[in-house]
Amino acid sequence: MYWLYSIGLAVFFAGMLPAVLLQMLVRGKYRRGLSDRLGRVQSWAGPARPIWLHAVSVGEAVAAVPLANELRARHPDIPLLVSTATETGRSVAEQRMPAERFVFFPLDFRWAVQPVLARLRPRLVLLTETELWPNFLAVCAQRRVAVAVVNGRISPRSFRRYRLAARWLPRILKDVSLFCMQSPEDAQRIVALGASPDRVQITGNIKFDLPAGQVQREEVLRALGLSRHRRLVVGGSTHRGEEEVLLRAFTAALASRPDLCLLLAPRHPERLEEVERLVSRLELRVLRRSRLPAASLDGIPVILLDTVGELASLYAAAQVVFIGGSLIPHGGQNLLEPAAQGRPVLHGPFMHNFAEIRALFDGAGAALQIEGADDLERQLGALLDDPERADRMGRLGRQILETHRGATRRTAELVEALL
Repeated sequence: MYWLYSIGLAVFFAGMLPAVLLQMLVRGKYRRGLSDRLGRVQSWAGPARPIWLHAVSVGEAVAAVPLANELRARHPDIPLLVSTATETGRSVAEQRMPAERFVFFPLDFRWAVQPVLARLRPRLVLLTETELWPNFLAVCAQRRVAVAVVNGRISPRSFRRYRLAARWLPRILKDVSLFCMQSPEDAQRIVALGASPDRVQITGNIKFDLPAGQVQREEVLRALGLSRHRRLVVGGSTHRGEEEVLLRAFTAALASRPDLCLLLAPRHPERLEEVERLVSRLELRVLRRSRLPAASLDGIPVILLDTVGELASLYAAAQVVFIGGSLIPHGGQNLLEPAAQGRPVLHGPFMHNFAEIRALFDGAGAALQIEGADDLERQLGALLDDPERADRMGRLGRQILETHRGATRRTAELVEALL
């Protein structure tokens, strides 16, 4: 089974190679950490073996911050090693996590995984969400390194895909010592796929343990060079096909509300130039965040966020937040970060990656689902004109966060048994 998987993975990478090489040549993407990915990682220097925490990209890295802090507080003598699969995830992890070292996760071939595990010598590996790499798990088992899945989730769509490999999954899952799943439904799905029930625990979602309301609106406005009389709308983690819809809704709102400013934060930094051209084509002036507050925003209604790891704090100054990845069939992005700052949230109909959170927020009136361009324009204008309603939504969102805290503590207590 493993050799068949490795052959399939090699064929996949061979097919992707021309596109990857083009990205490396044109944009420099994937160059950073190439040696890590290929197994040529530097050996761990310290005498104490580390806890290895893996977070794929930005979302997982942000979610794992409370757990990293909790582990460091409980075990200050045990070093923390953090890996990511993307460069943006690495940047966020470096800014927010108290780790001794950061690496890129190796490609899931034994020739890459074996030297990495031999050189890094982890005492425990924590995989966020559901990162199940068969060869990595098998080599961990061979080296008697315990592995735990933390903040585990399996969406209905992922469950259907995993079922296609139902014959082999029990063999892969046996190499995981502990599954800390977000919800009863996630726990049921991982057991249905072949995990031993006595290794599955329901811990809740550690994303609810984000620090709430620690950034002041005035701080953000000063950092952006905005006067306190300007009102900020934030489009967070937007994707292709969403920016134009949001920009048109914002333009309509701006016509009768000249004090508005839009902070637009594309999910993928490599799309910045594309989005900048789009803004200009719609005859709006735009300035990149990296030039603020030195440059003046006079007469410029759009800020393009070109920094990494800053969006969560910038939400604090928003009058209204739109969450991207939700107007297209992507599955949505995390709406807990603006909620932690007490901000009202608008999102589209495609939130299946955050279905439970969306249900909580929509049901409590802390977030609103919009169905398209016209609805976005209408709901945006309504919230801007009713600040009491917007503040009430923000307070409700923060209350939901407070009610559902505690997953980080429960997870840390369980994984401690594996140290």
